[in-house]
Amino acid sequence: MRADVPGSTQSLPLRPLTHDRASGAVLGLTPRTVRTFSLLGVVWDDPSADLRGRVQVRTREAGTGEWTDWQDLETHYTQDGADPDSSEAASGKARGATAPLWVGESDGVEVRVLPTAGEPDDADPVDTGSGEGVSGDAGEVSTLPAGMRLDLVDPGEAEAGESAGGAEPVERGEGAEPAEGAEPAEGAEPPEGAEPAGPAGPAEGAEPAEPAGPAGPAEGAEEPRTGVMTAAAKAASAANSALVPLGATRIPSLTAEETREELVTLRGTELTEQQQAKPYIGPRPAIVTRRGWGADESLREKSFVYTSTVKAAFVHHTASGNNYSCSQVPSLIRGFYRYHTRSLGWRDIGYNFLVDKCGRIYEGRAGGVAKPVKGAHTMGFNSKTTGIAVIGSYGSKKPSSKAVKAVARLTAWKLGLHGMNPKKKTSLTSGGGNLYAKGKKVKMKVISGHRDGFNTSCPGGKLYKKLSTVRSKAAKYQGR
Repeated sequence: MRADVPGSTQSLPLRPLTHDRASGAVLGLTPRTVRTFSLLGVVWDDPSADLRGRVQVRTREAGTGEWTDWQDLETHYTQDGADPDSSEAASGKARGATAPLWVGESDGVEVRVLPTAGEPDDADPVDTGSGEGVSGDAGEVSTLPAGMRLDLVDPGEAEAGESAGGAEPVERGEGAEPAEGAEPAEGAEPPEGAEPAGPAGPAEGAEPAEPAGPAGPAEGAEEPRTGVMTAAAKAASAANSALVPLGATRIPSLTAEETREELVTLRGTELTEQQQAKPYIGPRPAIVTRRGWGADESLREKSFVYTSTVKAAFVHHTASGNNYSCSQVPSLIRGFYRYHTRSLGWRDIGYNFLVDKCGRIYEGRAGGVAKPVKGAHTMGFNSKTTGIAVIGSYGSKKPSSKAVKAVARLTAWKLGLHGMNPKKKTSLTSGGGNLYAKGKKVKMKVISGHRDGFNTSCPGGKLYKKLSTVRSKAAKYQGR
């Protein structure tokens, strides 16, 4: 990409590809040359409208001029969104969409959208971009949503010197896996129905208080890059001021002892007696900040929204395909961010954290990694939870061991801030969705997959099977 080109989105309305303009007609775009882009998705007007059809794309590589094979897009994606009764959902800005697909730098595109029963005359075997491309009952011709368009996203370049992704993370004090230990004694976790003490941060929906002054540089931290920071960039960076200086591109990892000391600093008297006597928390992992992956802070809404605590973590996959290198991840995240805010109409990127296949962890939605930021990741269960997305598609492909380990390290720390045991269950109240009615209290595993809270294939069968490993590893990292 060219460094002088900021991020941008091209929107191309889809048109009937057959002479039949009835509701069962095939929509799409004929092959065409477009401005350079790297990520795409199909968007429509009504976020509640279900796309019961098949979306296929092929693209032309900018460097070689070669066209790819047809690829499927995941058509069920809006279940990653805000809760139905939230201000984010009620803003009137939200739209329906497929999952985004990362295609790399491209300058040509062709699209076809078929109702469920449709099948093009020249149908080729396709590469599945998401792992789950077809929805709906076989043989049933369905009406496609209104206002369908193709959005082509150029993630742009980060500011000079930014984009801290690519290298594999090195955790301080990392060595052998913690030894197998006995299960914690009863009482180590708050009893069911009792809320763990809330974190330092505003209550749900409240504006954040003025942040405390920046902490001094932690050992192993990179030099902060303040440069010329906008007010929005300063606010996003200052949300982590208890952990790193303003402008930091990376939050360094801590040892177990340092993390326990930091827990007291962050939570203080809010800690339960059990947490004060024996804090079960995993060592803080290294995290690339929003400044590190080059977030354009003007895309998001200015304020931060918090929930009261974090009782569970929902694991997702981005369903964006696996054809990426770890050095490209900052660009991928900038693409997801622009797609979520500009195409789907969300207030910010939906996930609280993202993890790549090399095991690097990234800050997602702005507001502070140690704070209970309310995301838009599991419709109906965004309150009192955090959302972690592993970048890639894991319906048929296994996640890397590094990614699984990173999710375990992240959940051991994040859940440990709130006294939660990764191997236990907790009680959550549904905000409304297609699996649990609004107001229903649900017993959920503290580390759950997206499909546990919503009727979806996310996080893909192969990643979902690894969650038991994540739970056991996270518990060990916490010292349980």
